[in-house]
Amino acid sequence: MNTTTPSRSLELFFIDGRPDGMLTAEVFNWTGHVLMTPRTQLSEALRRAEAQYTGIYLLFGEKEGASVAYIGEAEDVSDRIRSHDAQKDWWTQAILITSAANNLNKAHVKYLESRLVEEARAVGKIVLENGNTPPRPGLSEAARANMEAFLEYVLMILPALRIDCFLRNTRPALDHQSRTSPVIQYPHFELISERSGVSATAHLIDGEFVVQAGSSARASWVGQGSEGHTYAQLYAELVRTAVLVDQNNQKVFSTSYAFKSPSAAAAVIQGRPTNGTIDWKISGTNKTYKQWEAETLQH
Repeated sequence: MNTTTPSRSLELFFIDGRPDGMLTAEVFNWTGHVLMTPRTQLSEALRRAEAQYTGIYLLFGEKEGASVAYIGEAEDVSDRIRSHDAQKDWWTQAILITSAANNLNKAHVKYLESRLVEEARAVGKIVLENGNTPPRPGLSEAARANMEAFLEYVLMILPALRIDCFLRNTRPALDHQSRTSPVIQYPHFELISERSGVSATAHLIDGEFVVQAGSSARASWVGQGSEGHTYAQLYAELVRTAVLVDQNNQKVFSTSYAFKSPSAAAAVIQGRPTNGTIDWKISGTNKTYKQWEAETLQH
C-alpha cells in the first residue's frame, strides 16, 4: 500500500437506481460535486440545481472509431450545454463538476478547465476536441492552491467512474524509488522469448505491475484475428503516446509503465493475447508468476 496517499471514501449515488444511468459522486469533507449522465438523460440532468451552478464539464464520445473528449467551463453549465454543446453530435456522456455550495467563480473554473486540458494532453490517451490549451487565469497564490486541491479530488474521482484519460501510467525508473519502498519485498520478474526476440523486466510496485524502461517488445501487433482486442488497442495506444518506440527492429519501452495485470503487460510485449501469469518468471528461475502468487496466497 502506498502510505503517501491518504485513504478516502467516495460515495456514489445512482439517481434512478441503474448503474448505467445518472449518478452523483461526492467525497467526505470535499466541497465539490460530480454529476455524470448519459446523453439520453441530458434534459433531466440539466434540470437539476447543481447543473445550473458555475463549474466545468466534460463531454465524452467517439469520432471515426477514436475516443474523443471536450472540456469546457461556464457560469451556468446547463445553459452552456443547451446553447452550444448540445449541437455537437459525437458525444454520448457528460460529466458536470461544480461545488455543492456554488462558490466557484469564473476565474476558478477557467483555471480548472486549463489544468484539465493540460493533464489530458500530457497523458495523451484521448483526442481532445478543444482547439488549444486555454491559458491559466491570474489567481492569487491561495486561490491557486485551493484549485489544485480541488483538482486533486477530481482526478481521483474520474478513474473511479471509469474515465481514465487523465490517469498517468508512466512511472519513474526503479532506481528513483526509495530503498525503503515495499517494492524490494517482492521478487523481480522477467519475460524472455527467443522466438519473438523480446526481453523485459517488471516489478510489483504499490499493487501495479510495472514494466521497466528499456524492456523490449514486438515491433508490431501480430495476433491474427485479435486486432480489436483490448490489449491490441493498448499496444496501439502505447505506440501513439511514445511509451513504445522503435529501436533495432523492435519496440522498446521509453519509460517504465504500470499495467493492470501481468497478462496485459505480456500481451503488449508479445504482440498478441497471452497468459502473462505463466509467461512472467521470477528473474533467474523457472518459477512462474502464477506459481509465486499461489505460494504467497498460502501465507
